[in-house]
Amino acid sequence: MTAHPEIVLVVARAGNGVIGRKGALPWRIPADLRRFKMLTQGMPMIMGRKTFDSLPGLLPGRRHIVLTRDPEWQEEGAEVAASVEQALVRANAPHVAVIGGAEIYRLFLDRADRVELTEVHADPAGDTRLEAFDPAAWQEVARETHAGDPGFSFVTLKRR
Repeated sequence: MTAHPEIVLVVARAGNGVIGRKGALPWRIPADLRRFKMLTQGMPMIMGRKTFDSLPGLLPGRRHIVLTRDPEWQEEGAEVAASVEQALVRANAPHVAVIGGAEIYRLFLDRADRVELTEVHADPAGDTRLEAFDPAAWQEVARETHAGDPGFSFVTLKRR
Protein backbone atom coordinates (compact mmCIF):
# COMPACT_ATOMS: atom_id res chain seq x y z
CA MET A 1 0.00 0.00 0.00
CA THR A 2 1.06 3.57 -0.63
CA ALA A 3 2.38 4.87 2.71
CA HIS A 4 0.40 8.09 2.94
CA PRO A 5 -1.93 8.74 0.03
CA GLU A 6 -3.07 12.29 -0.58
CA ILE A 7 -6.70 12.29 0.57
CA VAL A 8 -8.89 14.81 -1.27
CA LEU A 9 -12.45 15.57 -0.17
CA VAL A 10 -14.52 16.53 -3.23
CA VAL A 11 -17.55 18.42 -1.89
CA ALA A 12 -20.35 20.63 -3.19
CA ARG A 13 -21.90 22.55 -0.29
CA ALA A 14 -24.50 25.32 -0.14
CA GLY A 15 -24.15 28.38 2.06
CA ASN A 16 -26.53 26.85 4.63
CA GLY A 17 -24.51 23.61 4.82
CA VAL A 18 -26.81 21.53 2.62
CA ILE A 19 -25.05 18.90 0.49
CA GLY A 20 -28.03 16.74 -0.45
CA ARG A 21 -31.79 16.31 -0.62
CA LYS A 22 -33.54 12.95 -0.92
CA GLY A 23 -30.39 11.22 -2.19
CA ALA A 24 -29.57 13.83 -4.85
CA LEU A 25 -27.93 17.22 -5.25
CA PRO A 26 -30.47 20.03 -4.65
CA TRP A 27 -29.07 22.07 -7.58
CA ARG A 28 -27.99 21.55 -11.16
CA ILE A 29 -24.58 22.99 -12.00
CA PRO A 30 -23.08 21.36 -15.13
CA ALA A 31 -19.68 23.04 -14.53
CA ASP A 32 -19.54 21.37 -11.09
CA LEU A 33 -20.20 17.95 -12.65
CA ARG A 34 -17.42 18.56 -15.20
CA ARG A 35 -15.04 19.61 -12.42
CA PHE A 36 -15.99 16.53 -10.38
CA LYS A 37 -15.14 14.31 -13.35
CA MET A 38 -11.82 16.08 -13.92
CA LEU A 39 -10.87 15.87 -10.22
CA THR A 40 -11.75 12.17 -9.83
CA GLN A 41 -10.76 10.73 -13.22
CA GLY A 42 -8.30 7.84 -12.79
CA MET A 43 -8.55 7.93 -8.99
CA PRO A 44 -10.16 5.52 -6.56
CA MET A 45 -13.25 7.16 -5.06
CA ILE A 46 -14.35 6.35 -1.52
CA MET A 47 -18.02 6.90 -0.75
CA GLY A 48 -20.88 5.73 1.42
CA ARG A 49 -23.55 3.36 0.17
CA LYS A 50 -26.18 6.09 -0.26
CA THR A 51 -23.76 8.13 -2.37
CA PHE A 52 -23.03 5.03 -4.49
CA ASP A 53 -26.79 4.51 -4.90
CA SER A 54 -27.23 8.14 -5.99
CA LEU A 55 -24.79 7.82 -8.90
CA PRO A 56 -26.28 7.41 -12.38
CA GLY A 57 -24.25 4.20 -12.67
CA LEU A 58 -20.59 3.27 -12.47
CA LEU A 59 -18.48 6.28 -13.42
CA PRO A 60 -15.96 5.32 -16.11
CA GLY A 61 -12.24 5.55 -15.36
CA ARG A 62 -12.67 5.43 -11.58
CA ARG A 63 -12.81 2.75 -8.92
CA HIS A 64 -15.82 2.81 -6.59
CA ILE A 65 -14.93 1.90 -2.99
CA VAL A 66 -18.03 1.82 -0.80
CA LEU A 67 -17.70 2.18 2.96
CA THR A 68 -20.65 0.42 4.60
CA ARG A 69 -21.54 -1.16 7.94
CA ASP A 70 -23.56 -3.86 6.16
CA PRO A 71 -21.30 -6.91 5.72
CA GLU A 72 -23.83 -8.44 3.28
CA TRP A 73 -24.02 -5.44 0.92
CA GLN A 74 -22.54 -5.84 -2.52
CA GLU A 75 -23.08 -4.33 -5.91
CA GLU A 76 -21.43 -5.02 -9.24
CA GLY A 77 -18.50 -2.66 -9.78
CA ALA A 78 -18.25 -1.68 -6.11
CA GLU A 79 -15.39 -2.66 -3.82
CA VAL A 80 -16.71 -2.95 -0.27
CA ALA A 81 -14.83 -1.69 2.80
CA ALA A 82 -15.90 -1.90 6.44
CA SER A 83 -13.58 0.80 7.82
CA VAL A 84 -11.61 3.90 6.83
CA GLU A 85 -8.38 1.88 7.08
CA GLN A 86 -9.75 -0.92 4.91
CA ALA A 87 -10.97 1.60 2.31
CA LEU A 88 -7.50 3.17 2.12
CA VAL A 89 -5.83 -0.25 1.82
CA ARG A 90 -8.26 -1.14 -1.00
CA ALA A 91 -7.54 2.18 -2.74
CA ASN A 92 -3.76 1.49 -2.69
CA ALA A 93 -3.08 4.66 -4.68
CA PRO A 94 -1.07 7.87 -4.29
CA HIS A 95 -4.26 10.00 -4.47
CA VAL A 96 -7.72 9.12 -3.18
CA ALA A 97 -10.96 11.07 -3.69
CA VAL A 98 -13.58 10.99 -0.92
CA ILE A 99 -16.91 11.92 -2.49
CA GLY A 100 -19.50 11.67 0.31
CA GLY A 101 -21.87 11.64 1.95
CA ALA A 102 -21.69 13.73 5.10
CA GLU A 103 -20.81 10.86 7.46
CA ILE A 104 -18.00 9.69 5.16
CA TYR A 105 -16.60 13.22 4.87
CA ARG A 106 -16.57 13.44 8.69
CA LEU A 107 -14.76 10.09 8.98
CA PHE A 108 -11.99 11.28 6.63
CA LEU A 109 -11.80 14.94 7.69
CA ASP A 110 -8.89 14.52 10.13
CA ARG A 111 -6.90 12.57 7.50
CA ALA A 112 -7.66 14.80 4.52
CA ASP A 113 -4.86 16.81 2.90
CA ARG A 114 -6.99 18.90 0.55
CA VAL A 115 -10.60 19.89 -0.02
CA GLU A 116 -11.91 20.63 -3.51
CA LEU A 117 -15.05 22.55 -2.59
CA THR A 118 -17.81 23.89 -4.76
CA GLU A 119 -19.44 26.64 -2.70
CA VAL A 120 -23.00 26.94 -3.98
CA HIS A 121 -24.25 30.51 -3.44
CA ALA A 122 -27.76 29.48 -2.41
CA ASP A 123 -29.61 28.16 0.62
CA PRO A 124 -31.68 25.24 -0.72
CA ALA A 125 -33.81 22.94 1.37
CA GLY A 126 -32.08 19.64 2.07
CA ASP A 127 -31.84 16.71 4.45
CA THR A 128 -28.06 16.20 4.41
CA ARG A 129 -25.73 18.84 5.81
CA LEU A 130 -22.01 19.29 6.31
CA GLU A 131 -20.51 21.86 8.64
CA ALA A 132 -18.21 24.54 7.24
CA PHE A 133 -14.48 23.77 7.06
CA ASP A 134 -12.63 25.29 10.02
CA PRO A 135 -10.39 28.16 8.81
CA ALA A 136 -7.98 27.36 11.67
CA ALA A 137 -7.36 23.95 10.06
CA TRP A 138 -7.71 24.85 6.37
CA GLN A 139 -6.13 27.52 4.19
CA GLU A 140 -7.78 28.69 1.00
CA VAL A 141 -5.22 28.47 -1.82
CA ALA A 142 -7.44 29.00 -4.87
CA ARG A 143 -10.87 30.45 -5.67
CA GLU A 144 -12.72 30.81 -8.96
CA THR A 145 -16.16 32.47 -8.75
CA HIS A 146 -18.89 31.97 -11.36
CA ALA A 147 -22.17 33.83 -11.88
CA GLY A 148 -25.32 31.87 -12.53
CA ASP A 149 -28.47 30.61 -10.91
CA PRO A 150 -27.23 29.57 -8.51
CA GLY A 151 -23.83 31.25 -8.53
CA PHE A 152 -20.93 29.18 -7.24
CA SER A 153 -17.23 29.24 -6.45
CA PHE A 154 -14.64 26.52 -6.95
CA VAL A 155 -12.39 26.66 -3.87
CA THR A 156 -9.28 24.67 -3.03
CA LEU A 157 -8.39 24.30 0.66
CA LYS A 158 -5.15 22.81 1.96
CA ARG A 159 -4.54 21.64 5.48
CA ARG A 160 -2.60 24.24 7.52
